[in-house]
Amino acid sequence: MKTTVHTDKAPAAIGPYSQAIVVNGFLYTSGQIALNPESGELEMGNIEQETSRVMLNLKAVLEAVEMDFSQVIKTTIYLSDMAYYAQVNSVYAEFFGEHPPAREAVQVAGLPKGVNVEISLVAFKG
Repeated sequence: MKTTVHTDKAPAAIGPYSQAIVVNGFLYTSGQIALNPESGELEMGNIEQETSRVMLNLKAVLEAVEMDFSQVIKTTIYLSDMAYYAQVNSVYAEFFGEHPPAREAVQVAGLPKGVNVEISLVAFKG
């Protein structure tokens, strides 16, 4: 069974996609960017602030299905510039603790709304 996830505590989808889908205990999120769900404005003061907002948005999606970061098994990080890698890692690590998920981080030519970081994840509720 496939269930669509929606929470007002994360930015609404801005296209023909869902915030996340749950299938057989797996949560697949769409990529999150640094949109503040309350104001609809981007939070791009610096890369650390931008990454923190992305992670808080992902946290809200996880919480909408009674999950947390300990259940995340895979993430994908898209960066506008690999020069941000260390700063993004620093913020990202704060959310995962000692057992981070599998992951890749890639530099891309462009991201929605001109942001510098977008992250998606897969989690399992077993």
